[in-house]
Amino acid sequence: METFIGIEYNTWWFLLLGAVVTGYAILDGFDMGVGAIHLFLGKKENRKIALNAIGPVWDGNEVWLVITGGVLFAAFPPVYATLFSGLYIPLMLFLVMIIFRAISIEFRGKEEMNWWRQTWDIAFSASSIIMAVALGMVLGNVLQGLPIDETGEYTHSTDFNFINPFSLLTGVTALALFMLHGALYLGMKTEGKLYQQLTKIIKNSTVFFILSALLLSFYTLLYVPHLTDKIKAQEWMFFLPVILVLLMANIPRQVSKQNYGYAFISSTGVISALLVIGAVGLYPTMLHSTIDPEYSLTLFNASASEKSLGYMLTIAMIAVPLVAIYTGFVFWTFRGKVKIDENSY
Repeated sequence: METFIGIEYNTWWFLLLGAVVTGYAILDGFDMGVGAIHLFLGKKENRKIALNAIGPVWDGNEVWLVITGGVLFAAFPPVYATLFSGLYIPLMLFLVMIIFRAISIEFRGKEEMNWWRQTWDIAFSASSIIMAVALGMVLGNVLQGLPIDETGEYTHSTDFNFINPFSLLTGVTALALFMLHGALYLGMKTEGKLYQQLTKIIKNSTVFFILSALLLSFYTLLYVPHLTDKIKAQEWMFFLPVILVLLMANIPRQVSKQNYGYAFISSTGVISALLVIGAVGLYPTMLHSTIDPEYSLTLFNASASEKSLGYMLTIAMIAVPLVAIYTGFVFWTFRGKVKIDENSY
């Protein structure tokens, strides 16, 4: 097989897919989190500040979702096809809510009436919550596996097979984590009364996340053993859950000191660690078959041709860092606390 620096092209694309998924979860994750806690912020002035905290970056963060879809379609077309046919409802619901969230943000400030702004505040919060839960449920089904037959196609008895205990737990955990992530982001970007109010929201979000994460972990150990087999087989991998626990423990520690920036870095680390643990549990599988593991779609039986992977890898190695540099430039440009002016949302 063709390699680059001793690593197969297929593995490089798996790593690239993992990187862009992680980038999207981190960046748009705090946007979803800000939306999920939006109605808990109280006064309309606080909500306006929250919207302007994500205003310069939320649409740019969605670029990483586009890259994720592009990478999956280009490098692993059978996985793309099976995933969308099997999880069509949650994925389409997620995409519709992305549009609805954008409309809510843009329309809110067009009129001054209280009922108008209240309506779009509710729409913004509801769409963000649904996005987070739908994304978590998609991830849960990918991790748990899908009924894939010997031809690599999704077989289903109903259109709602995606609703199951594991996917629901994953959806709730994703919502809790994004709520915490978004609250910490607001803690970095705000000051005054809202800054003080966020302490309580962060505390409640932390408890919500820890409880949901514990339930998800217990369920995984009991009912989804294939995700933990590799960590059990390789003792040195025990450091992955250890790092995750340490990052989780550091969040309340930094919040108690009002070091929201360090706490936000820790929540970023938690998102990354969770996705890395999931990826390690799956590799080299892309979609696990619950009918027969032999029917699973892997990096090697569900990828594009090696020549295509090689050409596209060269393009990706140039394009993805450029997007990362642009993202970093935007965040640097709009660094610091939020200031409300006549151009604000």
